[in-house]
Amino acid sequence: MGSQNTEVTAMKNHLPDGLLQATRLTTGGRLAEATAALQNMLAGRATSGKAEPAAQRNPPTIEGVVEPARLAWGDYAPRAWPRFGAAGGGRTFASGEFNLKPAVSNPLCGFFEQGSHGAFQLPVGGLAPLSANRVPVIVPDGARFLAKTFSNQAGSRPYKLYVPSGYHGQAVPLIVMLHGCTQSPDDFAVGTQMNAAAEKHTAIIAYPEQTSSANMQKCWNWFSESDQQRDRGEPSLLAGITREVLRDFEIDERRVYVAGLSAGGAAAAVMGNAYPDLYAAIGVHSGLPCGAARDMPSAFAAMRGGRGFLPESARSPRPEALGRLVPAIVFHGDRDTTVNPLNGDAVVVQSAQREALRTQVESGQVPGGLAYSRTLHYNVTGTTMIEQWLVKGAGHAWFGGSPSGSYTEPRGPDATAEMLRFFLEHPHPASV
Repeated sequence: MGSQNTEVTAMKNHLPDGLLQATRLTTGGRLAEATAALQNMLAGRATSGKAEPAAQRNPPTIEGVVEPARLAWGDYAPRAWPRFGAAGGGRTFASGEFNLKPAVSNPLCGFFEQGSHGAFQLPVGGLAPLSANRVPVIVPDGARFLAKTFSNQAGSRPYKLYVPSGYHGQAVPLIVMLHGCTQSPDDFAVGTQMNAAAEKHTAIIAYPEQTSSANMQKCWNWFSESDQQRDRGEPSLLAGITREVLRDFEIDERRVYVAGLSAGGAAAAVMGNAYPDLYAAIGVHSGLPCGAARDMPSAFAAMRGGRGFLPESARSPRPEALGRLVPAIVFHGDRDTTVNPLNGDAVVVQSAQREALRTQVESGQVPGGLAYSRTLHYNVTGTTMIEQWLVKGAGHAWFGGSPSGSYTEPRGPDATAEMLRFFLEHPHPASV
C-alpha cells in the first residue's frame, strides 16, 4: 500500500495543476467547472476552481471538447448515458445534481484517456460528435465498403475498406485514412468525402478504427512512446493493415499513402517516420509531428504550443527516415485552439531537415469561403516536397468536408482533393 501511495504521489507531482483540479471537480460531479479548468490550462490561464462564464469559454472542439452546435447524443453515446435528439433538452443524472443540455455543458470528452497504458484516467465516456440521425456511407453500384479485422502480436484493430467501382484487378493507389478522437471510419468517410475522391481516381481507401479498449475516446495514442516506433504497438497494427491490403488486392506499391486528422494526423506523422519504405507520402491535417510528446503532460504542452515547446526528438528525423524525405502535405487552421498551429510548422520543420529546400508562398481564397496561404517547399529539381496550407479563420476541423460528418469546415479549401492531387504527384522513389 505504501508503494502504491508513493507512486500516486509521484504521478501527481508530474501532472499539470489544471489537470489535477479538473480531476477533482469531475470526481465531485462538477463537470462544467472541470471543463473550464481544462480549457484554462490549455489556454495557459491560471485556474481558480470557479467555472468560467459560458460566454467566455472557447468553443470546444474534437480533442477533449465538443462544438456546442454539434453536442447531441447519438449512436456513439454509451448505453448507460442519456441520449438527446437534434433538439436536445435537459436531463438530470440519477447520480448527480446537474442538467446536461446541448450547447451548455459537456461531460469532458477526454482527449488523453490512457486507461490501457495505466498512466491516468479521467472518469469520462465517449461524447457523441454527431446528431442522432447519422448519415450512412453511400456506396455506388459496383463499389464495396468492406468490414475487416487485422491482428498481430500488438493486438487487433477493425478497419473498413472502400473498393471503388472502377477497380477490376488492376494496380491502383492505396490511401490509409486515420480518424480523429471519437470518430469512426464511417463518420470519417462521410465527413472527408474521401470515397467519392476514390471513385474519381480509382483508389482503394483503408480506414483503420481505434477501439475504445485501446483509448476510451478512440484517439490514436500518438503521445505514447510505445506507439511511436516501427514494428511496435499501434504503428505495427497500422502497417499490418496496410500490408494486408497490399496482399489481398492489386496495389501499386509505389503509390501507398497515409493521412489523418488531429490524433490521426499525428499518427500519420508517426507512420511516415517509422515506415518511409512503405508510404510514399503523408497527409497531416491539424496534427502534430512525430515525437512531439512522450506522455500526457508533454502531450498537453505540445498541443498548447509556445516557443521551444517541442523536444529535440520531435525536431529531428527518426533513424528509420534518415536518407529520405517523405513528402508531406500539411493543413492547419490559424484559429485552432485545440492543437496549436505551431504544430503544423513543426511537421514541416521535421520533414525539411532531411533535405535543403526552397520556399514559395501563395495566397488564395475559396469562393464564398475562407482565405488561406499555401507554402511550397521544393528541392533543387523544382519538385514540391512539402506543401503547407494555413487556413485563415479556421479552427480544428477537416477543410472542405461535408457537414454530414463530424468536425468539418465546408468553407475551407478542399483538403481531400488537394491531398489526392499531392499524393498522386509523389510516387515512391524506385531506388528505395
